[in-house]
Amino acid sequence: MSDVMQASPAAAQRENRQVKLVKMAGFGAGERSTVAISVATALAILLLWWLVAALGIVPHLFLPRPDEVLTQIGVIYRDGYAGASLSEHVAASLFRIVVAALIAISAGIPLGLLMGLNRWAKGVLDAPIEFYWPLPPLSYLPLMIIWLGIGETSKITLLVLAMFAPICLSAQAGVRSLPIERVNAARSLGANRLQLFIDIVLPSALPEILTGVRIALGVGWSTLVAAELIASTRGIGFMIMSASQFLATDVVFVGIAIIAVCAFTFSAAIRFLETYLVPWKGKL
Repeated sequence: MSDVMQASPAAAQRENRQVKLVKMAGFGAGERSTVAISVATALAILLLWWLVAALGIVPHLFLPRPDEVLTQIGVIYRDGYAGASLSEHVAASLFRIVVAALIAISAGIPLGLLMGLNRWAKGVLDAPIEFYWPLPPLSYLPLMIIWLGIGETSKITLLVLAMFAPICLSAQAGVRSLPIERVNAARSLGANRLQLFIDIVLPSALPEILTGVRIALGVGWSTLVAAELIASTRGIGFMIMSASQFLATDVVFVGIAIIAVCAFTFSAAIRFLETYLVPWKGKL
């Protein structure tokens, strides 16, 4: 008996030494950062751009070198363009985008949630949204001018229409993707309708909603040039269109670069909100 008692701790130690933790294999892009790959890709694109322009593969009139674009940014920052400073052009575009985004978010999220929760709301709102959503903004731009004039109202309305649909449809999709098991579990614990919405429906739909907002902001920036065709004298889109008429390709590239930086900043802000509001995204 004593031999058995003495052998047991030794056997237990051997078993403990044999236990090994196995890390599960990842799937998809994985959790490792891709910043270095993205930076290397951007540098490769800039190098290719410089080589194509420097070797004259594309005429200089149509493709200036990257350093010439950087020089033009300094010129526009110092002297302005088309009767307005660079800060005035950027501020005008940011004002239109931010106001339109706030309107689209404040209207699109509640209506999308309602469409996901109520069949009557879905039946009434789904048809008009699906009808106009695939249309390019330039197709209904003339109607905006006829109905709302050439002021800021028509520009902001055009941007709101472009951003509203992806936000609304994403909110609806977030509700529709909610597992019924969560709802039933909350009901079994005595949750009422308001508690179900606040604690179950809204958190579950939030990742889809934030993704829709990111998509909507991208659509809004791509619509900005069309919106600023309406009798504008300020704005990045106006600067691009005005420069294109005079074949000032370097100014066009400056406008494109500014839009890209602004759009990336907005997207990064939404990604930060995602990490703060929905840290469980992609982990469940």
